[in-house]
Amino acid sequence: MEKDYNTERKGLRLPEYGRNVQKMVAGLMQIEDREKRNEQAKAVVKVMELLNPQVHLQEDYERKLWDHLFIISDFQLDVDSPFPKPTPEELSARPAIVPVEKRPIRATHYGRNIESIIDLITEMEDGETKTYVIRNLAIYMRTQYLIWNKDSVADETIFADIEKLSGGRVKVPEGLQLTSVRNDQVFNRPGQGLPKKQGNNKKNRKNFKK
Repeated sequence: MEKDYNTERKGLRLPEYGRNVQKMVAGLMQIEDREKRNEQAKAVVKVMELLNPQVHLQEDYERKLWDHLFIISDFQLDVDSPFPKPTPEELSARPAIVPVEKRPIRATHYGRNIESIIDLITEMEDGETKTYVIRNLAIYMRTQYLIWNKDSVADETIFADIEKLSGGRVKVPEGLQLTSVRNDQVFNRPGQGLPKKQGNNKKNRKNFKK
């Protein structure tokens, strides 16, 4: 008895629909009556929707299904689709290149977003709101500084960094003060978990034994 292996069959254009759908599409192409072919094409699309329910998460999923139908037929199926029939050139076209910010980061421990925020602050009018924003930015920058530099940092250092990153366009108001940092406060780098407390671990082991 001769066995039929998938490795010896024609490759599937869209494996998520399986070989039976591919056979259905091949059968559609053999139907001579156009009206009946259109009717059966709608039925096959419905089967494809049931087999691939995650397609509902995509925008305009009905068009996606009809596009998939034509792809499975290698664009040879001739039916009246409710959507424009795709072409191989359209589906093989390379996506548009997304522009990437190539400007170097001036202070890597603060990140590019801080620089963008500073640029926005430069456009604000002087006043209480601008002072409030500068103060909160400085507090956040101090936190970022302490993540990568465990030594304490003076407020004046952060203020100088703000003015430097702004190219002198932002002047920190005189007399501005930040909230104090507790001596026991720990700042972890991204990816690091919270420090383990040995005393709590011993207590948990005792409770577990009990």
